[in-house]
Amino acid sequence: MATPSHLLYLHGFRSSPKSFKAQRLQAWMQQHQPGVHWWCPQLPPSPREAMALVENGLARWPAGGFAVVGSSLGGFYATVVAEAHGCPAVVMNPAVDPARDLARYIGEQTAWHDPAERFHFRPEFVDELRAIAPPPRLSRPERYFALIAKGDELLDWREMSARYQGATMRLLEGSDHALSDFDAHLPHLTHFLNLDP
Repeated sequence: MATPSHLLYLHGFRSSPKSFKAQRLQAWMQQHQPGVHWWCPQLPPSPREAMALVENGLARWPAGGFAVVGSSLGGFYATVVAEAHGCPAVVMNPAVDPARDLARYIGEQTAWHDPAERFHFRPEFVDELRAIAPPPRLSRPERYFALIAKGDELLDWREMSARYQGATMRLLEGSDHALSDFDAHLPHLTHFLNLDP
């Protein structure tokens, strides 16, 4: 795998570019790979609009020259992007069936990093998640690196590991949904993406 010239980070539900993992990875990139273009957009609540925003940005990027990293719902989105563009992807505690899991969050929600910021998660967003869902089998599992915590309190590690069967996988004993111990796993992520300095 060639070193990507561009790197896209997709955050999770209720999250933002202020995510701990996004900030840690961005800081690492600035220090060790300052020439790689970094983009971590604030994704709108609508999955359709989120994917339109991402695709609009990717249209200006070199085909075959980028990779994507995603956490939780962002891992689902990263899989959508990787299947559409054939790019390498790192997924961290990725949502496997967000249409099912997020249906109970319909209504007003608060932003994780700014509780004063509110948004409405609408019923049609669940339909949008179903509409953009990638095929049930990965076209090329070797393009993926899955970082999955058995201690994830929100998502089932068995379902995640089954979904990314055949991918390079780091199955963590313990940890949590947020991957609070992310720094310990960062070298494996950057190595997979051929970003080692």
